[in-house]
Amino acid sequence: MTDRGMQELALLLLTALANEPRHGYAIAQEVKTITDGRVVTRTGALYGALDRLLADGLIKVEREEVVAGRARRIFVLTPTGRERLEAEAERLSATAREVRRRLAAGTATAT
Repeated sequence: MTDRGMQELALLLLTALANEPRHGYAIAQEVKTITDGRVVTRTGALYGALDRLLADGLIKVEREEVVAGRARRIFVLTPTGRERLEAEAERLSATAREVRRRLAAGTATAT
């Protein structure tokens, strides 16, 4: 595992899968919900990122189904993906704590 932060789209996709398996469109909708509409994923970016997460072993295809004549892959977070997401959440929390500490220190010296 690397100390480098995860790209935002990867973080959002893993977060969308943290509580239940989803297919691509449902993942995109969940990302939109998670970000309160600020992030709308384009199809190419979505499936490119999902393919990278698959290759990295962070997600897997739980099953495939056919809906209205179209194949649909249902993705699920792997144990490795869950660990990576938890580590990223902690990294981001630590960064946010430091930001708040510095802002508070800056306020004290700015007066």
